Amino acid sequence: MSQVPPRWLDWLKSLPLYLLPHHAISRLVHRLARWETRAKNPVLRWFIRHYGVAMGEAQESRPEAYASFNAFFTRALRPEVRPLDPDPLALLSPADSTVSALGRIRDGRIIQAKGHGYSLDILVGGDPRRADPFRNGHFITLYLSPRDYHRVHMPAAGRLLETVYVPGRLFSVAPHTVRTIPNLFARNERVACLFDTDRGPLASIMVGAINVGSIELVWAGEITPPQHDLTVTRYDHRPVQLARGAEMGRFNLGSTVILLLPEGPFTWNAELAPGVRVKMGQALGKWEG
Repeated sequence: MSQVPPRWLDWLKSLPLYLLPHHAISRLVHRLARWETRAKNPVLRWFIRHYGVAMGEAQESRPEAYASFNAFFTRALRPEVRPLDPDPLALLSPADSTVSALGRIRDGRIIQAKGHGYSLDILVGGDPRRADPFRNGHFITLYLSPRDYHRVHMPAAGRLLETVYVPGRLFSVAPHTVRTIPNLFARNERVACLFDTDRGPLASIMVGAINVGSIELVWAGEITPPQHDLTVTRYDHRPVQLARGAEMGRFNLGSTVILLLPEGPFTWNAELAPGVRVKMGQALGKWEG
């Protein structure tokens, strides 16, 4: 798999992030994003032009119809613009995003970028038993940029087993930081959602980032902020069953979703590579029948 090596400009943009008060900045953004004011209308119009947001796909295409910046960022799309791949053996993209990395998990190590990786155990909260089903499995890392649709959907039908909120930093997850900040996804705040599916275990991990005011789950509401301790929530007696393609959560601004699959007969689509854009509902790969 081809990946762009870090450049000096990547380091120059990334190093100041170590000094920033990540959580204080994100708490401020959280409040501002929910401020209901008409003053946000020219900002939204600039943002849509600057990032090339496809408002024609949204259920509500008028920027002024959104009560707040957060309402715009978590906007719904018209159902027909994101059809689900009809093949029942296909793993669906959970979000509009850009592929950051994908491949095999090797002895519990996941590739982050060219030349470095990070620990699967730490990613899912530090419990090796939670990581064991995926230890030599498959992964894909998907980056949601500011222009993307920010709701996250189910890549396959599944029953929720547990969620793990893992506190951490809030480094940017833009491509230049992925190339330069070691263990980025295992350092940032994140919520790991573990499911049981007809094809075995599946993990969908929503990774926070600076300016991402919160991560929300459809069955639990807002997860971050304000928690600061690792929190494991089991769903043995509170069944949560989600259909293929159903919404499972949402971000503010840009962030990252990591999917984990167990070892087994699964193949990623040949055209996928770092830098390739995908749409929610598109097939990422396929289980063998």
